[in-house]
Amino acid sequence: MNPNILFMGSSDYSLIILKNLKSKFPVKLIATQPDKPIGRGKRIEPALLKVLADDLRIPVIQPRKMSEDLLRDSIKSHSIELIIVAAYGKILPKWLLESPKYGCLNVHASLLPRWRGASPIQAAILNGDQQTGATIMKMDEGIDTGPILNVNTVIVDAQDTAKTLSEKIALAGSELLVNTLPDYLDGKLIPQTQIEQGATYTGLIKKEDGLLNFDQPAEILEKRIRAFNPWPICFFDWNSTILRIYRVEISNEKKLKKFQRGIYKNYPSMGTSTNDLVFLEIQPSGKNKIDGKAFLNGARNWVN
Repeated sequence: MNPNILFMGSSDYSLIILKNLKSKFPVKLIATQPDKPIGRGKRIEPALLKVLADDLRIPVIQPRKMSEDLLRDSIKSHSIELIIVAAYGKILPKWLLESPKYGCLNVHASLLPRWRGASPIQAAILNGDQQTGATIMKMDEGIDTGPILNVNTVIVDAQDTAKTLSEKIALAGSELLVNTLPDYLDGKLIPQTQIEQGATYTGLIKKEDGLLNFDQPAEILEKRIRAFNPWPICFFDWNSTILRIYRVEISNEKKLKKFQRGIYKNYPSMGTSTNDLVFLEIQPSGKNKIDGKAFLNGARNWVN
C-alpha cells in the first residue's frame, strides 16, 4: 500500500528523513517554512527543503499560516492520504490532523513522553541524558501527546553537539519510519497511548539563551556549549566584543576565580564555580572560528 504523502519539515533533521522516505514511498508534496532573510545583508535564501524538493522534482508549498487556502487546496489537488511531519516548527490545527485518510505521523526526536516540545535534542544534552532516540507518533491536538507506533534508541556520546546528535537521531528515525509504515498502513500496528507519568517538556530556544554565566559549574557550561551548537552558539562579552564558543574541555584543576581569565596549556581558560573551563575553539566578533591557541596569539590583555 503506497498512499500519497505530504511531507512537512524545515531543518537538516527533516532533510535526512525525507531522503530516505522518498526512496521507499511516494512523496507527492512537500510543505516547508517560507524563505527568510539570512545574515547582515538580509539576503533571501531558499528554505532547505525547498532546494531538496526541486532536486527531487516534488512540488513544494510554503504556507505562512496553517489556515491558508493554499494548504487546503494543495492537499486536495494531490489527493494526500498521509502526512509525515519532522521538525516542521508549527502546530498543526485540528482540520489538518483530520484531513488525510491515514492521519498525521510525527518523527519526534526523543523517546516520548520524555522531552515533548520544540527542543528535545538540546534538552537531552543539557540534562546529561545517556540515551535518547526517535519516536513515530500519531499526532493529536496536544504537544507531542499522541499515541506511539514505534521507537528507536540512540546513545548520547559525551562529545555530541546538537548537530551531531540530530544527525544520529534523524538517521535512526528515517529507518524507523520506513520500517514502521507498512504495518501501520496495513492496520497491523496499533498505536499505544503515551504514559503521562514521567512526561517532560522543552520549549523554544532563544538567541539570548546562549549567554554564558561563569557563576555556574563548568559541567553545566560545557553541556550548554554542546547543546547550543550549531545554534544559537554560546557567547560572552570580552572587551566590549562578543566571543562565541564552539568547543571546550573542563580542566582537571581549579586555579581561577569565577570570571577570571587564564591560560591552560596554551589555550584561553575561564574560572567557574567548579573547575576551569578551557576554550578549544572560539570565534571573535566579525571573524572566522579559530583554534584557541591561535586566538591567544592575537588577543591582547586576555589574562586579567
